[in-house]
Amino acid sequence: MQFSIDPFIRLTRHPALASLKSLGQRLGQGAILVTLVIFCSSCARTIAALDGNPWQQVTLPTEQTVLDLAFTGDPNRGWMVGANSTLLETTDGGDSWSQRDLPLDSDRYRLSSISFNDQEGWIVGQPSLLLHTDDGGSTWSEIYLSAQLPGSPLMITALADNSAELVTDLGAIYRTTDGGSNWKGLVQYGSDTIINLARSDDGRYLAVAERGSFFSAYTPGDDTWVPHNRNSSRRLQNMGFGSDGRFWILGRGGGVQFSEASNSEASNSEASDYDNWAEYISAEKRNNWGLLDLGYRTPNELWATGGGGTLIVSLDDGDTWLKDEAVDNIPSNFYRVLFLNPTKGFVLGQRGIILKYIGTAEDSVA
Repeated sequence: MQFSIDPFIRLTRHPALASLKSLGQRLGQGAILVTLVIFCSSCARTIAALDGNPWQQVTLPTEQTVLDLAFTGDPNRGWMVGANSTLLETTDGGDSWSQRDLPLDSDRYRLSSISFNDQEGWIVGQPSLLLHTDDGGSTWSEIYLSAQLPGSPLMITALADNSAELVTDLGAIYRTTDGGSNWKGLVQYGSDTIINLARSDDGRYLAVAERGSFFSAYTPGDDTWVPHNRNSSRRLQNMGFGSDGRFWILGRGGGVQFSEASNSEASNSEASDYDNWAEYISAEKRNNWGLLDLGYRTPNELWATGGGGTLIVSLDDGDTWLKDEAVDNIPSNFYRVLFLNPTKGFVLGQRGIILKYIGTAEDSVA
């Protein structure tokens, strides 16, 4: 396997904000009491409950954390990957899953991404691992990666026959058009490790830096990432692309923020400004949930997942939210929510716990 290696393109590291002095040093006791009273007065305000549950828990033959899934050209056959070299297969659309073995020298790989184009599929993981199949996953072969690869593979996207795009946790982007024998470098840099990465259908990327202090954007045709400061005191947890050309942000500690749509008649790739954001929306006034991911089922219906079995939905494009309390007692953090189409969706959690979408949220509104 050959990689064309260009000189590193380094992003400018943004200085961290100066530490704030403690509240006790800045305010007198009276002011502290007033602050506590104001804070506690909002504690009783909670998010409304969703009347019903359009999700069903699926039993997996593993307690490993699952991280990604994809289906082949057959809508009933899909694959799921996760920690400790976990590979699971379904042949009934995701109702049941069976464990499969991989021809690896260790079971310590963290398989982070899987993608299919019809029967051709790709898996990447850490430490540096790239797998390929051309028979729908019946057999997998390893493609050995160059020791010069910056970082470890983080995401893989199948594009067409023999064509795929690979991104590392340091932001290097490569593309192959010959089934993985050769890879062309599109952009490279050495900077903060990426903790979350999103790709749009037209090839744009959003990457959240490990410390959550800034994010970077990549547009096809550019030879570098463009860094952007976060626009509030909240550190970034995750980002992604909406169905209407907008972008979304999940802040650490809870809250959702959407980019402002442009008034121009530009295409979706230009319809929002990376530095023009609306105010944060707190799904619950207490704002104590750690939201981890967000996914669109329809242009107006959004689901967000988080720690402690958190699963919430908005039916009005993010303006108001409802909580799915039926999953509160599931002992898992929900790391990802994925919708392959409006009728097929999954929530991926830790310890081998996943949910499958089986209903319609509008029918569950109280």
